[in-house]
Amino acid sequence: MKFLLDTHVLLWTLFEPEKLSTKARQQLLNQKNTIYVSSISFWEISIKYGLGKIEFNGIDPSTFPDYAKKMGFELLLLNPDDAATVHKLKGTWHRDPFDRLLIWQALQQSLTMITKDEKIAQ
Repeated sequence: MKFLLDTHVLLWTLFEPEKLSTKARQQLLNQKNTIYVSSISFWEISIKYGLGKIEFNGIDPSTFPDYAKKMGFELLLLNPDDAATVHKLKGTWHRDPFDRLLIWQALQQSLTMITKDEKIAQ
C-alpha cells in the first residue's frame, strides 16, 4: 500500500515514536508499503518553527527532508495541478489549509493518510 504521513505523524516518528499507534507503527515498518512525506509538511513545520510555535531542541527543520529520506520515506512534491485544484475539496469540516492540501494531495495521488486527526477521516 501507499501511505502519506500527516505532519504530526512525521514529527512523532522523528521525535516521539511512542505516540504512534500500533497500527501506524505496523504500516511504517511494513517493507511492502511505500511511505510518503509531502513537501507540504516540511512547509508547515518550517512556518510554525519560524513563528516560534514549535521547537526541536536545536535541530533545524531544514534537515527534516534528509531525515525522512534516511528513514526510507519517499518525498512527495506539491504539483501545480494539485495546488490549483484544492478548491474542489468540498466541505468545511476541516479549515486548516495545510491539512486541506495534504488531504487533497492524498486523494489525487491515491494515497491513504496516516493520521490521528479524526476530521481528516471525514
